[in-house]
Amino acid sequence: MALWKDSNLGTGPTPTTPGISPSPAHPREPEKTNVAPLSPETSRRPTPVQRTEMKESHIASDLTIEGKISGSGHVRIAGKFKGDVQVDGNVSLDAGARLEGHVKASVVSVGGELIGNIENAKRVELLETGVINGDVKAGSLTVAAGSRMRGQVEFGYEGEPRAKSETKGFGNA
Repeated sequence: MALWKDSNLGTGPTPTTPGISPSPAHPREPEKTNVAPLSPETSRRPTPVQRTEMKESHIASDLTIEGKISGSGHVRIAGKFKGDVQVDGNVSLDAGARLEGHVKASVVSVGGELIGNIENAKRVELLETGVINGDVKAGSLTVAAGSRMRGQVEFGYEGEPRAKSETKGFGNA
């Protein structure tokens, strides 16, 4: 009597041996595949995360460029640039550099010469060798001794509209 070729499996009574519990004739192992399970508990594979660090673009000291810079990331200017700069990151103007145009960025650091306005910056740093010829609107402003500026400055009003009494003068009640 060969059990492996028995064609009546599962149809008749299963013989039992005293002391041994009955089990299926041929228990089947679950199939193994190379496909990841769909449930989140069993798949703990890390998902690709977008990088939050921003790249920095650099304009070298021996370059002169005319155009427009826009996008996300940081910009460091060591040469000469003529045009507007609008980035989600920071703008750094090194000592000896020159920028002619408007700047819109999170943090603006001026060590060279900026001819143009700075708008909606969270922070502006006017370094010791820095010169600004234009208006500045920022959340905060740091001015180093020895720096120069010609223009109007508005800071500390980050996202807050000014009251009417402040715009008309001090004598209004």
